[in-house]
Amino acid sequence: MASELCKTISEAKLERHKNLFLNYRNLHHFPLELLKDEGLQYLERLYMKRNSLTTLPENLAQKLPNLVELYLHSNNIVVVPEAIGSLVKLQFLDLSDNALEIVCPEIGRLRSLRHLRLANNQLKYLPAEVGDLRELQTLDISTNRLITLPERLHMCLSLQYLTADRNHLWYVPRHLCQLPSLNELSMAGNRLAFLPLDLGRSRELQYVYVDNNIHLKGLPSYLYNKVIGCSG
Repeated sequence: MASELCKTISEAKLERHKNLFLNYRNLHHFPLELLKDEGLQYLERLYMKRNSLTTLPENLAQKLPNLVELYLHSNNIVVVPEAIGSLVKLQFLDLSDNALEIVCPEIGRLRSLRHLRLANNQLKYLPAEVGDLRELQTLDISTNRLITLPERLHMCLSLQYLTADRNHLWYVPRHLCQLPSLNELSMAGNRLAFLPLDLGRSRELQYVYVDNNIHLKGLPSYLYNKVIGCSG
């Protein structure tokens, strides 16, 4: 298996591949071959889903400077390291189904990031710096342990799809009503008791999912034709 892995990476270096698939390789550590010498300077998409990785290397951006998409779904990663903030060209980051407890503030430096998937982890909070992701269009933080959302989230001016199902959220920050591009808001399976009166005034917001919030009894009038699912 090790020799096969080395061969795959060596070919990618030699032929200047833009895509590299290392899914289902039973990897416990980031392959050293990826980080040797000049690394993979031409690589744009790295797929490492369903392995057993626990961390990412500090020199990741140095060795993979042109990475645009990074898929780390279904590993055992506990912390998103500071090094992630140096992947300045990154547009898609998938860290779903890991063991994440912390997302470092440096994630706010990913100014090109458009899609961030953090579902099915152990997150209790998100750093305020998520609000610095002005190009972010999709944020999936479902199935975590979040009690609240960062107030600066309203600064994600490109955000269209926000999924925060199955957390421990008691309220929707009123600042979210200011998101100019929000099209779909999903907060099913939380502990919501009310929704902001201003939510739904936006013409862009078309779908609001709030089913399985047993304390939620009433809805702002602006949401009557947009809400899908409401307990109580």
